[in-house]
Amino acid sequence: MATRRILSQEKTLIEKDDTVGSSPAANEKSNIAPAVPTSVIMKLLAFTLGMIVIPIGSYFLTVDTVFMGNSTYAGVLAAIMANAVLIGYIFVAMAEDQSEQLPQQAAAKGPGQEGKKDR
Repeated sequence: MATRRILSQEKTLIEKDDTVGSSPAANEKSNIAPAVPTSVIMKLLAFTLGMIVIPIGSYFLTVDTVFMGNSTYAGVLAAIMANAVLIGYIFVAMAEDQSEQLPQQAAAKGPGQEGKKDR
């Protein structure tokens, strides 16, 4: 014989918790802060602008003044300048990543502990 469910003990849709997955409940405020800090976005925009302006500017500034119309040498200089901007971005990104890890490592060591490099 089939069993009957007791409906008075079950919650209705309105009574159930209205969180779905990782979304907040209706009465909670959602976090609308960007996932990436503003300083990181500004650095990326600055290096993007530099990646456009520096190689093109170096080409047009040197093609007639320094290299006397030789566009091959001016193009090589523009490629070198683009690589310089890219390498600069890599160094800035690595330095920023290391600056975030230093406080975490110091907190993990504890106040009274020293590492071999600290002695």
